Amino acid sequence: MAMQFILASASPARRRLLQSVGIDPIVFPSNFDESQIQERDPRLLVKTLARSKAETVAPQFDSGLIMGCDSVLFINGEIHGKPTNTEEAIARWQKMRSNVGELYTGHSLIDLRQHHTLVRCQVTRVYFASASDRQIEAYVATGEPLKCAGGFALEGKGGLFVEKLEGCHTNVIGLSLPLLRQMLSDLGYDIVDFWH
Repeated sequence: MAMQFILASASPARRRLLQSVGIDPIVFPSNFDESQIQERDPRLLVKTLARSKAETVAPQFDSGLIMGCDSVLFINGEIHGKPTNTEEAIARWQKMRSNVGELYTGHSLIDLRQHHTLVRCQVTRVYFASASDRQIEAYVATGEPLKCAGGFALEGKGGLFVEKLEGCHTNVIGLSLPLLRQMLSDLGYDIVDFWH
Protein backbone atom coordinates (compact mmCIF):
# COMPACT_ATOMS: atom_id res chain seq x y z
CA MET A 1 0.00 0.00 0.00
CA ALA A 2 1.31 3.44 -0.96
CA MET A 3 2.11 5.84 1.85
CA GLN A 4 -0.40 8.66 2.37
CA PHE A 5 0.62 11.95 0.80
CA ILE A 6 -1.19 14.83 2.47
CA LEU A 7 -1.29 18.26 0.84
CA ALA A 8 -1.75 20.99 3.47
CA SER A 9 -3.06 23.42 0.86
CA ALA A 10 -6.37 24.35 -0.73
CA SER A 11 -4.61 25.21 -4.00
CA PRO A 12 -6.22 23.38 -6.94
CA ALA A 13 -3.08 24.10 -9.01
CA ARG A 14 -0.82 22.27 -6.51
CA ARG A 15 -3.20 19.35 -6.39
CA ARG A 16 -3.31 19.15 -10.20
CA LEU A 17 0.50 19.27 -10.37
CA LEU A 18 0.77 16.31 -7.99
CA GLN A 19 -1.93 14.38 -9.85
CA SER A 20 -0.15 15.04 -13.16
CA VAL A 21 2.86 13.09 -11.87
CA GLY A 22 0.84 10.22 -10.40
CA ILE A 23 0.48 11.37 -6.79
CA ASP A 24 -3.13 11.59 -5.62
CA PRO A 25 -2.88 13.60 -2.40
CA ILE A 26 -5.28 13.81 0.49
CA VAL A 27 -6.14 17.52 0.46
CA PHE A 28 -6.28 18.95 3.97
CA PRO A 29 -6.03 22.77 3.94
CA SER A 30 -4.20 24.18 6.95
CA ASN A 31 -6.21 27.43 7.20
CA PHE A 32 -3.08 28.81 8.86
CA ASP A 33 -3.31 32.55 9.56
CA GLU A 34 -0.48 33.87 7.38
CA SER A 35 -0.66 37.35 8.95
CA GLN A 36 1.01 35.90 12.08
CA ILE A 37 4.30 35.74 10.18
CA GLN A 38 5.99 39.08 9.57
CA GLU A 39 9.17 38.55 7.58
CA ARG A 40 10.81 40.83 5.01
CA ASP A 41 13.09 38.23 3.41
CA PRO A 42 11.01 36.37 0.76
CA ARG A 43 13.01 33.14 1.10
CA LEU A 44 12.60 33.04 4.89
CA LEU A 45 8.94 34.05 4.62
CA VAL A 46 7.89 31.23 2.29
CA LYS A 47 9.92 28.63 4.19
CA THR A 48 8.38 29.70 7.52
CA LEU A 49 4.85 29.70 6.07
CA ALA A 50 5.29 26.32 4.34
CA ARG A 51 6.55 24.77 7.56
CA SER A 52 3.77 26.38 9.64
CA LYS A 53 1.08 25.05 7.28
CA ALA A 54 2.48 21.50 7.37
CA GLU A 55 2.88 21.62 11.17
CA THR A 56 -0.72 22.83 11.59
CA VAL A 57 -2.03 19.79 9.68
CA ALA A 58 0.41 17.16 11.07
CA PRO A 59 -1.46 16.45 14.36
CA GLN A 60 -4.54 15.36 12.34
CA PHE A 61 -2.69 12.31 10.94
CA ASP A 62 -0.90 9.29 12.42
CA SER A 63 1.18 8.43 9.37
CA GLY A 64 2.18 9.68 5.94
CA LEU A 65 3.98 12.62 4.43
CA ILE A 66 2.59 16.10 4.87
CA MET A 67 3.46 18.80 2.37
CA GLY A 68 3.05 22.49 3.07
CA CYS A 69 3.79 25.14 0.43
CA ASP A 70 3.70 28.89 0.13
CA SER A 71 4.51 31.18 -2.80
CA VAL A 72 5.19 34.90 -3.13
CA LEU A 73 6.34 37.16 -5.93
CA PHE A 74 9.29 39.44 -5.16
CA ILE A 75 9.46 42.42 -7.51
CA ASN A 76 10.92 45.94 -7.14
CA GLY A 77 12.06 44.99 -3.62
CA GLU A 78 8.48 44.20 -2.50
CA ILE A 79 6.85 40.90 -1.51
CA HIS A 80 3.45 40.16 -3.06
CA GLY A 81 1.04 37.37 -2.18
CA LYS A 82 -2.52 37.25 -3.52
CA PRO A 83 -3.98 40.66 -4.37
CA THR A 84 -6.79 41.60 -1.98
CA ASN A 85 -9.02 43.24 -4.61
CA THR A 86 -9.25 44.18 -8.30
CA GLU A 87 -7.76 47.67 -7.78
CA GLU A 88 -4.68 46.19 -6.13
CA ALA A 89 -4.37 43.56 -8.87
CA ILE A 90 -4.52 46.21 -11.62
CA ALA A 91 -2.00 48.49 -9.88
CA ARG A 92 0.34 45.54 -9.33
CA TRP A 93 0.14 44.44 -12.97
CA GLN A 94 0.96 48.00 -14.06
CA LYS A 95 4.21 47.64 -12.06
CA MET A 96 4.86 44.07 -13.23
CA ARG A 97 4.52 44.60 -16.99
CA SER A 98 7.85 44.75 -18.85
CA ASN A 99 9.51 43.89 -15.55
CA VAL A 100 11.27 40.88 -14.02
CA GLY A 101 10.26 39.31 -10.73
CA GLU A 102 11.31 36.32 -8.67
CA LEU A 103 8.75 33.75 -7.63
CA TYR A 104 9.69 32.07 -4.35
CA THR A 105 7.98 28.86 -3.24
CA GLY A 106 8.65 27.35 0.15
CA HIS A 107 8.25 23.57 0.42
CA SER A 108 7.96 21.70 3.72
CA LEU A 109 7.72 17.92 4.01
CA ILE A 110 6.97 16.29 7.34
CA ASP A 111 7.59 12.54 7.50
CA LEU A 112 5.42 11.34 10.38
CA ARG A 113 6.99 7.87 10.38
CA GLN A 114 10.58 9.08 10.66
CA HIS A 115 9.72 12.21 12.69
CA HIS A 116 11.72 14.26 10.24
CA THR A 117 10.99 17.63 8.59
CA LEU A 118 12.61 19.10 5.50
CA VAL A 119 12.13 22.73 4.45
CA ARG A 120 13.43 24.08 1.15
CA CYS A 121 12.87 27.01 -1.19
CA GLN A 122 12.89 27.20 -4.98
CA VAL A 123 13.21 30.48 -6.90
CA THR A 124 12.23 31.13 -10.53
CA ARG A 125 12.80 34.38 -12.43
CA VAL A 126 9.69 35.55 -14.27
CA TYR A 127 9.88 37.96 -17.22
CA PHE A 128 6.56 39.77 -17.67
CA ALA A 129 5.30 40.95 -21.05
CA SER A 130 4.43 44.54 -21.87
CA ALA A 131 0.67 44.14 -21.30
CA SER A 132 -1.57 47.09 -22.22
CA ASP A 133 -3.94 48.71 -19.72
CA ARG A 134 -6.85 47.12 -21.60
CA GLN A 135 -5.27 43.66 -21.36
CA ILE A 136 -4.51 44.12 -17.66
CA GLU A 137 -8.07 45.23 -16.87
CA ALA A 138 -9.55 42.37 -18.91
CA TYR A 139 -7.26 39.85 -17.22
CA VAL A 140 -8.06 41.09 -13.72
CA ALA A 141 -11.79 41.02 -14.62
CA THR A 142 -11.52 37.24 -15.15
CA GLY A 143 -10.90 36.89 -11.40
CA GLU A 144 -7.89 34.63 -11.98
CA PRO A 145 -5.25 37.01 -10.53
CA LEU A 146 -7.13 37.29 -7.23
CA LYS A 147 -6.60 33.58 -6.54
CA CYS A 148 -2.84 33.51 -7.14
CA ALA A 149 0.32 34.58 -5.38
CA GLY A 150 1.83 37.32 -7.48
CA GLY A 151 -1.49 38.01 -9.18
CA PHE A 152 -1.09 35.66 -12.14
CA ALA A 153 -1.58 32.00 -13.04
CA LEU A 154 1.08 30.70 -15.41
CA GLU A 155 -1.11 27.71 -16.32
CA GLY A 156 -4.09 29.96 -17.05
CA LYS A 157 -4.68 33.19 -18.96
CA GLY A 158 -1.77 34.74 -17.06
CA GLY A 159 0.59 32.58 -19.10
CA LEU A 160 -0.12 34.87 -22.05
CA PHE A 161 1.63 37.74 -20.23
CA VAL A 162 4.80 35.89 -19.26
CA GLU A 163 7.62 36.22 -21.82
CA LYS A 164 9.97 33.66 -20.31
CA LEU A 165 11.07 31.90 -17.15
CA GLU A 166 14.51 31.15 -15.77
CA GLY A 167 14.40 28.12 -13.52
CA CYS A 168 11.70 25.63 -12.58
CA HIS A 169 8.37 26.32 -14.32
CA THR A 170 6.23 24.18 -11.99
CA ASN A 171 7.58 26.27 -9.10
CA VAL A 172 5.67 29.23 -10.58
CA ILE A 173 2.47 27.14 -10.55
CA GLY A 174 2.97 26.52 -6.82
CA LEU A 175 5.15 23.45 -6.32
CA SER A 176 8.54 22.55 -7.80
CA LEU A 177 8.33 18.94 -8.99
CA PRO A 178 12.13 18.53 -9.30
CA LEU A 179 12.55 19.85 -5.75
CA LEU A 180 9.80 17.51 -4.48
CA ARG A 181 11.57 14.54 -6.09
CA GLN A 182 14.83 15.59 -4.42
CA MET A 183 13.20 16.09 -1.00
CA LEU A 184 11.56 12.65 -1.16
CA SER A 185 14.93 11.16 -2.10
CA ASP A 186 16.58 12.93 0.85
CA LEU A 187 13.99 11.31 3.14
CA GLY A 188 14.80 7.90 1.63
CA TYR A 189 11.81 7.56 -0.71
CA ASP A 190 11.50 7.03 -4.44
CA ILE A 191 8.85 9.23 -6.06
CA VAL A 192 7.59 6.28 -8.12
CA ASP A 193 6.48 4.60 -4.88
CA PHE A 194 3.81 7.29 -4.55
CA TRP A 195 2.31 6.65 -7.98
CA HIS A 196 -1.32 5.53 -8.05
